[in-house]
Amino acid sequence: MQIAKVRGTVVSTQKDPNLRGVKLLLLQLVDEEGRILPKYEVAADSVGAGVDEWVLVSCGSAARQILGNEQRPVDAAVIAIIDTVYVEDRMIYSKKEQYR
Repeated sequence: MQIAKVRGTVVSTQKDPNLRGVKLLLLQLVDEEGRILPKYEVAADSVGAGVDEWVLVSCGSAARQILGNEQRPVDAAVIAIIDTVYVEDRMIYSKKEQYR
């Protein structure tokens, strides 16, 4: 699993039939210090995440173990919306503080 920030959405009118109704998000990965990395991922969203939220993303075969994704051709799935992240007793992210 990795931490990422939702940067936007991906819309496709022509796609595999198994992807119909699946919301796709453009994610930018985050390192352990809370720095935004120059690495992006497109992920299926099953939790209703929005732009600028930090999320937990599962990649590879684990992304297909999520209920409903078993037959979908997904390589990454958003599995949680993050409230806070602490590293060594230091808060590096707080959803509450971000939206004040």
